[in-house]
Amino acid sequence: MTKVIAIVLLLAMIAHLIRPLGLPGLKRRGDFWKIAVFAFLAMMVVVVFQL
Repeated sequence: MTKVIAIVLLLAMIAHLIRPLGLPGLKRRGDFWKIAVFAFLAMMVVVVFQL
């Protein structure tokens, strides 16, 4: 499950660098780091619930 989340969010980061997604808080190309923070938190939640 963590691999799927990582791949999907990595693709979202790449797509955001090419063309910003336009979502609230993701209007500029420089905001791709917010996707990375969300990805880290999502993977941590999945790992905690797998234990």
